[in-house]
Amino acid sequence: MKQAIIDLGTNTFHLFIAEIEGNTPKILFRESLPAKIGEAGINKGIITEEGIERALGVLTYFRQVLDQHIIDPEKVVALGTSAIRVARNQQEFIDRVQQKTGIQIRVISGDQEAAYIYQGIRAAGALDDSTALVIDIGGGSVEFILGNQNRVFWKQSFEIGGQRLRERFMSSDPISSGSIRRLHDYFQEQLLPLANAIHQYQPAVLVGSSGSFDTLVDMWYMHSKGHLPDPNQAAFTLPIEEFYRAYELLITKNHAERMEIPGMIELRVDMIVVAVCLIDYVLRTYGISQIRTSTYSLKEGVFASLR
Repeated sequence: MKQAIIDLGTNTFHLFIAEIEGNTPKILFRESLPAKIGEAGINKGIITEEGIERALGVLTYFRQVLDQHIIDPEKVVALGTSAIRVARNQQEFIDRVQQKTGIQIRVISGDQEAAYIYQGIRAAGALDDSTALVIDIGGGSVEFILGNQNRVFWKQSFEIGGQRLRERFMSSDPISSGSIRRLHDYFQEQLLPLANAIHQYQPAVLVGSSGSFDTLVDMWYMHSKGHLPDPNQAAFTLPIEEFYRAYELLITKNHAERMEIPGMIELRVDMIVVAVCLIDYVLRTYGISQIRTSTYSLKEGVFASLR
């Protein structure tokens, strides 16, 4: 049986269609497109009219893909995350999407989002018996999960996603050293519950979930091997020195210069700056020196939980 999942992120909408073959999903279609529903409104708690129009454009295309795969839009699992979760005009947005496309959005809590992300990371094979700090950096929220391949010890979603951080802290491009200092101060203030949990559970490795982490892996492969990684590989070990090579490039270049970096894509070119500042903060503050990444995230976690 075919199953379609739509992840309506703050910056990007993802469509994932798969069917079960034995124990493993056979992926029939996957695509990520910018909808930027958080742009200009995320810190005000609204989805702007321009954001709604962009969303309707992407979802109209997704509906065409669903029709090609003969999938009833009412059977689609369409999940709204941070930008929709906090929007005062949430119901208007949901109603307009349903009227235009027949797709019914279900808004999930940050805690539920973190639970699905854990399922996705585990399905990718990125966890083992050691305690990991899983990070998913979205446009609106960031999910932190402490756990191993067997269980979750602690999880929490924080409304400190990349679009929020960019609008609040990235007043110049390239980002200034002063902005990075202010970001670090903000992280220290906002992430106190994480600091307490890390003190308790002592993770040995950071596991990054899709998004900016995928782009960091693409940059590493292009730099060291001259080609992109195998799209069927779901988990990677990213050398820490390679992260810091990328970090220095990303914080010292402007938009146009970042686009020239082999492995960079338009979808991530701006958000990745504040994302690597957060990753750097976490690595340094909590003394973590190993990085793994997973191309699987929320949508694959939803799929795993439906089986």
